[in-house]
Amino acid sequence: MIRENEALELVKKAISLTDSDMCEAVLEYQQLSLTRFAESRISDNIDTEETILYIRSIKDKRIGVTATGDITDPGIRKAIDDSEKIMRYMTPDDKFVSLPQPGADPVRKPYIIKGTEEFGPKKRAEAVEILSHLGHKGNLKASGAFRIEHNGLAIANSLGMERFFLGNNARLNLTMAGDHGNSGWALEFNRDASGIDIHRLGKRAAEKAAASRDPVTLEDGQYTVILEPAAVGQLLLLLSFMGFGCKTLYQHRSFMAGKIGEKIAGDNFSVTEDADDPDFNFRPFDYEGVIRKNVPLIENGIARGVVYNSYYANLMDTVSTGHALAPTNSFGPYPKTMSVAPGNGRIEEMIQSTEKGILITHFWYLNFLNPMRTMVTGTTLDGTFLIENGKISKPVKNMRTNQSILEAFSNIETITFDRIIYPQFGVLMKVPGMKINNFNLAAEEEDDSKC
Repeated sequence: MIRENEALELVKKAISLTDSDMCEAVLEYQQLSLTRFAESRISDNIDTEETILYIRSIKDKRIGVTATGDITDPGIRKAIDDSEKIMRYMTPDDKFVSLPQPGADPVRKPYIIKGTEEFGPKKRAEAVEILSHLGHKGNLKASGAFRIEHNGLAIANSLGMERFFLGNNARLNLTMAGDHGNSGWALEFNRDASGIDIHRLGKRAAEKAAASRDPVTLEDGQYTVILEPAAVGQLLLLLSFMGFGCKTLYQHRSFMAGKIGEKIAGDNFSVTEDADDPDFNFRPFDYEGVIRKNVPLIENGIARGVVYNSYYANLMDTVSTGHALAPTNSFGPYPKTMSVAPGNGRIEEMIQSTEKGILITHFWYLNFLNPMRTMVTGTTLDGTFLIENGKISKPVKNMRTNQSILEAFSNIETITFDRIIYPQFGVLMKVPGMKINNFNLAAEEEDDSKC
């Protein structure tokens, strides 16, 4: 496990070796404990540690960046030399102003959660055993992963910035599958692994799988859909990638470009980059050491803002919101902990109020079609059900959507009060369920030639 004194000593040592005008050293640490299971048996039990040192050297507005996994003294020296060699070959970036100056220290919180730290392979194996027994009762087999992460970040720059963070979290994702192509899915993220309700999660996935036998095919059209929170999170993540970062806004490649202060979604839709919510257990600063700030992104359907790193904040005459990513990243900053404002509904009430509609557990392989129009495509998976006269009546074969996310979020009828934390691609989202009208769905073509 990485220690604060050792990590800060290492990054300060790195910047002391530079001959450049400015230098930044970032030490990223991850300890991953992972138990994978398939067909109700453990297939992999992995415990790994990885440490990466990033160096960013700047001289005469030339910037060189390198990364290494060798954190011995010779390895650090080589990383500095390599970044300075790269720097000398780079074209000066006249738009670069400075690395961030040191600011106020973040409030220290207990980011290491004891219940997660002590959740070892034996406890994870016991969880798989519980899920296996739950699946066996319904002739189902359990597949998924129980993931424990410890993440650390140490930062120093030649202007005096020093930061350190170490935290942990846990997640369990699960698919119950039967012999008739039926399946059900469930997931729980929790900063405290001991707080994950394994029985509830397994039961939920098993019930969806049992109810998914003999699905019917529906015609193409616009439907009233009830999206469970994970499905909302998947749409929100792609919306974030398409428009909530300052780089695409600056380059006018974002749906937010020219729309700040204008209506882009429904009155009942608000999303904020929430740096303060302790449920996320996320680090309080970015890869430049800047303290993360709360940022209203969309408020009551009105576009309010995006997140910034120091480079684009200087370009756009504003301040960094603390959302810089790793120095080798080329995509620009994105939100990392988004919260969608809750409503006052419940999934059960949404179903009861629906004459005809479709309940969607989550999507599979959502991808971009047209970022400026926020168009995406993907299929439903692991629990898609027809709602008739206020009740779930039949399972439905997976359907494909070609849908504008902002149009969907403009047609929200009801939002649940309850929210879950949905994790994907290093982003955490606190999301509710939603009832949405006029959502595009089409029957998936069956291809017997597919493996």
